[in-house]
Amino acid sequence: MNWSLAAPYFAAAFAVGYLFGSIPFGLLLTRFAGLGDIRRLGSGNIGATNVLRTGRKGLAAATLVGDALKGTAAVLLMGWLWGPNAAILAGLGAFLGHLFPVWLGFKGGKGVATYVGCLLGLKPVAVVAFGAIWLATAAVTRYSSLSGLVASAAMPPVLWWLGERQMAELFVILTALLWWGHRENIRRLAAGSESRIGKSVDKSA
Repeated sequence: MNWSLAAPYFAAAFAVGYLFGSIPFGLLLTRFAGLGDIRRLGSGNIGATNVLRTGRKGLAAATLVGDALKGTAAVLLMGWLWGPNAAILAGLGAFLGHLFPVWLGFKGGKGVATYVGCLLGLKPVAVVAFGAIWLATAAVTRYSSLSGLVASAAMPPVLWWLGERQMAELFVILTALLWWGHRENIRRLAAGSESRIGKSVDKSA
């Protein structure tokens, strides 16, 4: 591969991914619904869990789907245009765009939905593994945040086992960023004060 020729395309793939990922669906949907700025409610997060605190389940579901599919769309579009390496860079860009959107002062969501959306675009079968691990962990522990953390930690070895070395390397980075975004949840889990599924809405998204 001629990297000097490919570099502009890869940079463009990353930038397009970032722009897709930085679309703040939670903020936009709640504003369009006349609910004001979601960042002033609950945890201040723009993700689906905080949107759920408005009492509007439909808006929370739409936020979840939007945050996932923006990652999927970026990956599929750049992969279709410029191949698998561009798709991987678009996935990285989309995830960083969600976590650090320039439009919101680089203060975005925690990334679980966008993580899964990127995974769906890159390796759909791995989403089945993510879902199975999430459900198994949730059934045993009743912690949504812990379920996401455990499932994400499993993705790099799952992708490696599936023969996707570059994707595995990408998801090492994404998983580390996702865990960093959930550092408060990790502290609450360690302290035993994290909310359980069915008790109250936790702050995992």
